[in-house]
Amino acid sequence: MIFGDTPLEDALGAILAHSTHAGDLKLKKGHVLTESDIRRLREAGLTRIIAARLHETDIEENAAALKIADALQWFGVRAGPASTGRVNCYAETAGLFFVDVEMIKAINSIDPSVTIATLKPFERVEPEQMVATVKIIPFAVATTVLDQTSRLAGDGQAFGVHEFAGSRIGLIQTTLPSVKPSVLDKTRRVTDARIAANHGLLTSELRPAHQVDALAGAIRDQQQSNDIVIVFGASAVVDQDDIVPAAIRKAGGIVHHVGMPVDPGNLLVLGELEGIPVIGAPGCARSPKENGFDWVLERLMANVPVTRADIVGLGVGGLLMEIPSRPQPRDPRPPVTRSDVAIALLAAGQSTRMNGPNKLLATFDGVSLIRRSALTAIEAGGKPVIAVLGHMAEQCRAALAGLDLVVALNKDYASGLASSLQAAIGHVPPSANGVMILLADMPALTAGDLRTMLTRFQEDGGQSVVRATFKGKRGNPVVLPRILFDEVFTLAGDVGARHLIERGDVPVIDVELGEAAALDVDTPDMLNRAGGTITETIR
Repeated sequence: MIFGDTPLEDALGAILAHSTHAGDLKLKKGHVLTESDIRRLREAGLTRIIAARLHETDIEENAAALKIADALQWFGVRAGPASTGRVNCYAETAGLFFVDVEMIKAINSIDPSVTIATLKPFERVEPEQMVATVKIIPFAVATTVLDQTSRLAGDGQAFGVHEFAGSRIGLIQTTLPSVKPSVLDKTRRVTDARIAANHGLLTSELRPAHQVDALAGAIRDQQQSNDIVIVFGASAVVDQDDIVPAAIRKAGGIVHHVGMPVDPGNLLVLGELEGIPVIGAPGCARSPKENGFDWVLERLMANVPVTRADIVGLGVGGLLMEIPSRPQPRDPRPPVTRSDVAIALLAAGQSTRMNGPNKLLATFDGVSLIRRSALTAIEAGGKPVIAVLGHMAEQCRAALAGLDLVVALNKDYASGLASSLQAAIGHVPPSANGVMILLADMPALTAGDLRTMLTRFQEDGGQSVVRATFKGKRGNPVVLPRILFDEVFTLAGDVGARHLIERGDVPVIDVELGEAAALDVDTPDMLNRAGGTITETIR
């Protein structure tokens, strides 16, 4: 190919290197010049242009890209059309991406004019996701380069997608008196979400004692009707002969490897019983955060064998903690399809620090505080707004008369905050992917503040906690994603969702709202300073 400054008399059939404007003539980069183009360029005063002219042995960029794509061998992948010297390749199914790294390196080393870019090995993909692209850099490639590239491209599978096989998975969790049932329940939910994200099915769960014989029997039971068995031990594995690996051997199985050079995920056990993989899950897998267990489970669920050598090789890139490129834990659940967020207005408390009056019936500019807060929630777009009432419920209900909201009566309001949270969650419709918990005694919050938080929640896919802050310190309100709803029902007493948020199972996004996020009116003095008025009718 000849590239460079070209006289117009030699430019017929040449490929324009840059977009060119001459008078009213506009020609795009890559345009093949015709006699009419050349005449009009001359009329515009041009005598030379920057162009590429092909030799007889050159192949035009689109034809070259297609030739390489045709030579490549793959599976679970389809190629798109050629355009601007590029052919994109797309996954046909959900699964794990495979690539022959050495082959791609070798192809990319033949000549700078030919490039292939792919995803990383074993990256999870969804249908129609781009997994690779063939790109020709210049306008044409020499036939000799294409022939060499095509020969190498045809030498085995270059890349592909191992489809998730719809695995049936049996779960085992051993028990000790120190392990709360709520922990086991949560682990099942998190594990079920992981399996569902990989297009599998959690078929059953057993909870034997944390003893070798009991666990061995449970492994044999689950192995008979499942494709994979997952075991969570009540205590961490600390030795080759600890309870979980010992039970795999007792059941008649083989332990391939204990330990893993991935953090978090070090304490994984990989075993097998009559061809069925048995995974001793590390304790970190009780959380939805990404860890080494995910990498092993994904491969097995895509029918990709995992050997001791595979596990040993995961050390490079296996440090997953506190990496800037992973500011949020990967949530293995499928993307949320719900579009609404409810707002729960908590208004059931007894106003004990007010020494008698119900602060929510105090007025601000002639409007009761509870009605003012409800109007803010409605204006912010809560779908629906749920008013949780308890203390002085009838008076509060009267203050909300005529408003478009749902009333949730908490008869157990005297027990504390947990019961109000549970009453709110019980009224969130299936169409909502989360709920904002809004305290009814925060008069400085505006509808704009609430909308800002709701927007951040939805922009993140409805998978994170969104929390208001004041000068970096936690405040209110807070938006809870649906993944935490079940766990709210494990709370008791005057306890909120704080520990569910701060233990790190779900990403937290802080939104700075200023003083409004910290200003409530728990005492008469605070209410007066905020501009509220107390009357005898609110006692």
